[in-house]
Amino acid sequence: MDSSSSNDHHQQKEVTANWMNMENGGSSCKEIWSTGKTAQNVSSSMVRKKSDPVLVPSNARFRLFRQFLANLQEVVLGTKLALLFPAIPLAIVADSYKFGRPWIFALSLLGLTPLAERVSFLTEQIAYFTGPTVGGLLNATCGNATELIIALFALYQKKINVLKYSLLGSILSNLLLVLGSSLLCGGLANLRKEQRYDRKQADVNSLLLLLGLLCHMLPLMLRYASSSTPGIFNADSTLQLSRGSSIVMLVSYIAYIFFQLKTHRQIFESQEDISLGVALGSATQISMFVVPSCVIIAWIMGISMDLDFSLLQTGTLAFSIIITAFTLQDGTSHYMKGVVLCLCYIVIAACFFVDKIPQNTVNAGGTPSSGVLAA
Repeated sequence: MDSSSSNDHHQQKEVTANWMNMENGGSSCKEIWSTGKTAQNVSSSMVRKKSDPVLVPSNARFRLFRQFLANLQEVVLGTKLALLFPAIPLAIVADSYKFGRPWIFALSLLGLTPLAERVSFLTEQIAYFTGPTVGGLLNATCGNATELIIALFALYQKKINVLKYSLLGSILSNLLLVLGSSLLCGGLANLRKEQRYDRKQADVNSLLLLLGLLCHMLPLMLRYASSSTPGIFNADSTLQLSRGSSIVMLVSYIAYIFFQLKTHRQIFESQEDISLGVALGSATQISMFVVPSCVIIAWIMGISMDLDFSLLQTGTLAFSIIITAFTLQDGTSHYMKGVVLCLCYIVIAACFFVDKIPQNTVNAGGTPSSGVLAA
């Protein structure tokens, strides 16, 4: 009995030591990274820290309870951003006592920062067992959970224009800002070396993004073609085309998941392409899954939402996809590509900043709206 308990205690100490070594960036961490069992880039570990084992009571009676406390401590306090967690209740209190909207926004943004990092950490732990392909998919899915939640609340309040601008901004930020920053930082860190990646993954994502762009442009072109002849334009035609296109987009995304996880999994397993896969994968998921899902959900809720994102929004989306596809077509990267993508994002942001949204408009689906709020 004594020898077995001693062995259990020795094994527990060894596991704890390996875990602490991995948290501190030791050799075990390097070995795990070399096996490809992760979906998150190394930069996320810069905000991680070793949690204090004193917080877990050593005299806890049950082993499962001790493990639960240790895991809970690691999840909550295992990051340097844990100091921002108090901003979450402060944001709730600020909203309850009717503070100014800037205060509520600032506190909510500070509270979301550690939560986003912890979601990334948890998906990375899952990726240790599932591999980088599934881990990267989970990373993109969890990263887009915020957009999906905002979309559902906006649909419930019938703020169709807010929803469209939010989803478009997410796609543009992933294609231009996130990907551009990644290429810029990677190029500056490797000034004398040429970075290479497998262009097959970029080609697949670019193809899906172009399909999504086609589904966005067809309702817009139909509206302009019909409105050119007086008395012919019918908002129901644009709405029906958008709903049919949304079903096609969802089918294509399901085929993409099968392609990524089953038949051509080897294309997406390169460790060097993680940042590329996260940026492009997130934009693809929003364009091909979140946007059409919102159209279908709005259809079920009896709300008129179509894929007509107006001429300015569709044009910026088209140019962003084309620029990104040209940037990634040769399979190499340097800092100049990152600079161009970031500058494109700044120009588009400035365009939307000076653009004035009409206060009394009619949505493409025929629903009257006031500003961004649909009646």
